[in-house]
Amino acid sequence: MRVLHVLDHSAPLQSGYVTRSLGVFAAQEAMGWTPVGLTTPRHERALRRAAAAAPREERAGGRRFLRTPDSRGGFPALLREMSASYRRILQAASEDSFDVIHAHSPALNALPTIQAGRRLGLPVVYEIRAFWEDAAVDSGRLREGGLRWRLQRRMEEAAVRSSDAAAVICEGLKSDLVARGFAPERLTLLPNAVRAADFPSLGPRDPEAAAALGLGAGPIFGFAGSFYAYEGLDLLIEALPEVRQALPGARLLLMGGGPEEEALRRLAAPLGEAVVFTGRLAREELRRRFAALDAVVLPRRAMRLTHLTTPLKPLEAMALGRPVAASDVGGHKELIRDGETGRLFPAGDRAALVAAMVETARDWRSGALEAQIETARAEVLRERDWAAAGPRYAALYAEAARRRAARTKAPLPAWASSLG
Repeated sequence: MRVLHVLDHSAPLQSGYVTRSLGVFAAQEAMGWTPVGLTTPRHERALRRAAAAAPREERAGGRRFLRTPDSRGGFPALLREMSASYRRILQAASEDSFDVIHAHSPALNALPTIQAGRRLGLPVVYEIRAFWEDAAVDSGRLREGGLRWRLQRRMEEAAVRSSDAAAVICEGLKSDLVARGFAPERLTLLPNAVRAADFPSLGPRDPEAAAALGLGAGPIFGFAGSFYAYEGLDLLIEALPEVRQALPGARLLLMGGGPEEEALRRLAAPLGEAVVFTGRLAREELRRRFAALDAVVLPRRAMRLTHLTTPLKPLEAMALGRPVAASDVGGHKELIRDGETGRLFPAGDRAALVAAMVETARDWRSGALEAQIETARAEVLRERDWAAAGPRYAALYAEAARRRAARTKAPLPAWASSLG
C-alpha cells in the first residue's frame, strides 16, 4: 500500500509533530507499506525562519518528502495556502500512485486534501493531533471565542465531517468532538507512542555522565522539547531558587528551543550556571543528557490545549526509565497515574511544583522509585509502542475506503478488502 501523508512540517525540522510523523511512517513501513510525506507551504516558512533552503523534494529522517512552494500574492493567505496544497497533491498523484491520502492537523491541510481526494477518487483520512486554534490562543495570535478562533473551530469540524474517516491522538480530543455532536464510533483513537528500539532503559542515574557534561552532583532536573508559553518553563525557572534551598546542588537542564527561548534565557540569567540551555539535540546527544537526570519535569499550564492533548515527552521519559513530575492537566493525566507511574502536581502552583521536584529527586536517589520506574516503562513499551500501531492504521484505511465506496457507489478497492 502507498500512503500520501499531508503534513504541516517534517524532518529535518525538529518538533513533537515531526517525531510523531516519523513514528507513523515507521509503523507503516513495518506493515510493508510505502508512506510518502507531502508538506504544505508552512514547512517552507518554518525553514525560512531557520535560514534554510527548501528543495522541491528530499529525503529526511530516511523518508521521502515532497514540498509545496510558499507562493506570494493573490488570494488571502489561508486560501492561497490551501490552493497551493491542493495543486501539489494533484501533481504528486499524477506523478505517482497512491491508495489513500492521510491528512494531519491542522484543518488547513485537511480541507484541500479532501477536495483533492474527491477529484482523484481516493479515500481521505484526517488525523487531529491538536486544535490549532487553541495553540494560537497561547501564542497570542487568537482570542478564545473570537471570530477567527470560531472560524478555525468550524474548519476543524468541516474537515472531520467531510473526511472519509477521522482519527484523534487522545481521549481529550475525542471527548471534545463528541460533545460537539460527532458520533464516538466516527473517531478512531491513534494514541502517541514511541519506538522501543530508540528508547533503551538508561538504568540508574549516571554520575559520570553528569560529570562529563559539567553538571556537578545535582540533583539535575530536565525538560526536553519545544519552548512554548504553555509548557510553563518560566514557572520551572522561577521555582528553582526554592528547590535549591532544599537541594543546594540542584540544576536545571533545558533541552530544545522555540519562541520563548530568549525570554527564558533572560529570566534564567540571574541564576547563572544553575540553568543550562543546550539548544536542540540529536537523539544520541539527548540520551546522554537524560542519563544524567534525576527527574524530568513537565510544568504545563492549564488551558484548553493542554487539557485536551497528550504530549510525547512523558512517554519518552518513562521509556528511558526516568521519573516524571508533571502538572495535572488533562493531557498528562491520560498518560500518568499519580504515585504509580509518575508524580502529578496542581498546574500553576509553584509551591506544589517545588515540593514535587524535591520529593522526586530524594525518592529517586533513595531507591524508593524503582518499582514506579519499572511499572511506567513496562506500560509504555506494552501499550505505546509504534510497532503495534500498524493494524490500527489498516483498520482506519479500510473504513475510509468503505465509506468512500458507499458515498460514490464505486467498487471497494482490492487493498481495502485485504485489510478487512
